[in-house]
Amino acid sequence: MKKLYFLFLLLTGIAAHGQSPKELRLWTGQMPNSNGIKTSETYADGGRVGNVSDPSIYLYEADKEKNTGAAVLICPGGGYARLSMDNEGHKFARWLASHGINAIVLKYRMPNGNHEVPLSDAKQAIRIIRSSAAEWGINPGKIGVAGFSAGGHLASTLSTHFDAETRPDFSILFYPVITMDETFTHGGSRSNLLGKTPTKEMEILYSNDKQVSSHTPSSILLHSDDDNAVPVRNSIDYYTALKNNGVNASLYIFPVGGHGWGFNENFRYHEEWKNLLLKWMQDNQIIP
Repeated sequence: MKKLYFLFLLLTGIAAHGQSPKELRLWTGQMPNSNGIKTSETYADGGRVGNVSDPSIYLYEADKEKNTGAAVLICPGGGYARLSMDNEGHKFARWLASHGINAIVLKYRMPNGNHEVPLSDAKQAIRIIRSSAAEWGINPGKIGVAGFSAGGHLASTLSTHFDAETRPDFSILFYPVITMDETFTHGGSRSNLLGKTPTKEMEILYSNDKQVSSHTPSSILLHSDDDNAVPVRNSIDYYTALKNNGVNASLYIFPVGGHGWGFNENFRYHEEWKNLLLKWMQDNQIIP
């Protein structure tokens, strides 16, 4: 009952502030890579969801009059322990849709000791978007991924560990966890994804700056210089790897802001990052 009541409040709040999304289950039948979570999802203020074991996507379709054909799969952050579904998900999605960009918020499963779980959900979401592109008014060659913090790690993992079917066409990364090197990673994200004592091979595999190739999609990264949770070096190293491999990339480092600002309008550079993102998408011919 608590779960149903929260879902009612969440969807009611979304409707009150704009377009209501369509929720679609990510998997039908047996899900791959079980995370072993048996307890119910937990909810906290701000739309934060924990113990995710039943993944889904929330589709925000752009108005037909404004539809650019572009789409963005959004991965909220939360240290691979929970998801900031509102501040780093639904609010961003509604804003994208208002600018003619179809937005899909991913409620992905927590790894809970199985590092393959989040990526398998992200790949499945891309498959669904591509297979539904005609129905949803989406250009199958303009499907990108966005992520915040640990969600930025998932988005950059999808951008470096893809196959022909699941490669994003571009990446939007907000203060992303990139490395699993314990000297400058986010400790909670690292341990929640890989466990307390991962092997060196696993650390390198999920240090996405080390997985960049010339086939990695073009990216924009946005970070604050005073981020004490996820050091800005994460974005700098990923940007450097992209440029070293001839991949188009842009990096914006704001002087202040800390971590986790998401779609918080109190963030000093809230309007600036929105304008920078739209201009970047225009310059890269993602939107007109």
